[in-house]
Formats: sequence, C-alpha cells, structure tokens
Amino acid sequence: MTLPQTLSPQTPSPQTCAPLIRLPQPRDFQPWLKLWEGYNTFYGRPGAVPGADRTWARFFDGREEIHCFVAEHDGVLVGLVHFLYHAHTRLPAPNCYLQDLFTAEAARGLGVGRALIAAVHAHARANQAFQVYWHTHESNATARRLYDGVAERSGFIVYRQLL
Repeated sequence: MTLPQTLSPQTPSPQTCAPLIRLPQPRDFQPWLKLWEGYNTFYGRPGAVPGADRTWARFFDGREEIHCFVAEHDGVLVGLVHFLYHAHTRLPAPNCYLQDLFTAEAARGLGVGRALIAAVHAHARANQAFQVYWHTHESNATARRLYDGVAERSGFIVYRQLL
C-alpha cells in the first residue's frame, strides 16, 4: 500500500486547529500511547493497554496491513487513526476499515477527527479501495454528528461473539 509521509487537511474554517496529518515516527510512541490509552478509557477499558508495544511495532512493519496516521498541532499529537485493508468477497477492490479514531479532549470539535478521516479516505482512494467504513457506539453522539456529515449510515448493525 502506498503511504504518503504527510497529508494536508482541507482549508480549515476559523473553528479548526488545522492539524498536520502524518505518519507516526518512532519518537511519537509516548504521545501516541497517551492518546491510545485515552481512546480505550473512553470506551470503558481504562488502564494500561495490553499489546500496545506490539500494535505500535506493527505500524513500522512493512509486511503488516494495519496503518496509522497521527494529527499534530503546534508540535503536540492531538489525534490518531488506525486503519487496515481487507479483501471483499464481491469486488476485486479491497475495503478499508477505519478501526480506531481518537482526538484529545482539548482538540475535539476543532476539525482533527474530520482531517484524520479525510486522510484515510485519501489513502484509500490512492490504493484503489472500494470504500472506507467504520462503526461507533450508539451513545457516542459527538462522533456521530461528525460521521453523519462525512459519510452515510449503512443501516447495518454490528453483532459479535467473543471467543
């Protein structure tokens, strides 16, 4: 998969912080980890994140299909997005699954999430994916307002069975 080093968000409105969207660098581990722990805490999984070191290493392993962009503003990481590609049973083009998206609380509502989603869309287009899709918890009203503005709801309900 082609991965650009940085992406510029669309022209920001006065209410945005115009983050730099870029690939993570090894020096970003601690700020990324703080955001990753924030994401997990938000979804009710507080504390140390099992396998965080392994997840981080996967972003730098060219054989892995999981990718990451980070959002930086004034030299501080304020957001992250993790995504991956997988085969589609009906189409020759892959699907892009936006697995995790998180913005630091202080940066919410400033365009960071929108810029990260746009970066994933650009990456997916460049890699000829069929679509980008994701899900969120029904109680996440803030994220749903953003998502309703950048994508269409598919109507599908997610089921899972933990093993």
